[in-house]
Amino acid sequence: MKSKVKICGLRDEEGLQAACDAGADWIGFVFFAHSPRFLTPVRAASLLERYTRTMPQIVGLFVKASDDVIAETLSSIKLDILQIYDTTSRAREIKARFDLPVWRSCAVETEMDLPTETDLDGYVIEPRQPSDATRPGGNGVRLDWSLLSHWKAPAPWMLAGGLNPGNVAQAIKASNASAVDVSSGVEIAPGDKSPELIRNFIKNARSTCAADQN
Repeated sequence: MKSKVKICGLRDEEGLQAACDAGADWIGFVFFAHSPRFLTPVRAASLLERYTRTMPQIVGLFVKASDDVIAETLSSIKLDILQIYDTTSRAREIKARFDLPVWRSCAVETEMDLPTETDLDGYVIEPRQPSDATRPGGNGVRLDWSLLSHWKAPAPWMLAGGLNPGNVAQAIKASNASAVDVSSGVEIAPGDKSPELIRNFIKNARSTCAADQN
């Protein structure tokens, strides 16, 4: 089947339009102040209001966020999915509290790091961040894709980390990922998305068939 695509860290109208028009399955907004891709929920909602055509599912990314922060965000913008950088137990709490699908972002270095819990809605599998990183994702570091080639995932998942238009097809083939997530790989500067790179990423991902997953 054709791979699905999430374009994360959108901050402006040009990037949003390119992602939507090229057929992204998900678009992501980063609600984490230490990221160069951060934007406020009000700003994200404003971007969506200006785009009147068919919209992909909207993912909000949170890093160790409190219930109050998530609730305040949801009061400004309707999200379809919550992407969480936190523990498994905290992800379960958030899922129960807000009654929305929750994806947990998992940092992976070896096969032992791959998640096994079946009660979350999905996983974003990415490499462990560098020791000097100021954020858990969006660092442009690539995972060893072969770690995933025979993994029996407990829930739907997507591959992230170090992907770009030039390597996404290879990554899908090597990892058997049926979905991919990109942020820095379609930027010309941190937080500055390139519409051309977004379109090329989606085109190249869609040209590659991946194995069926859960």
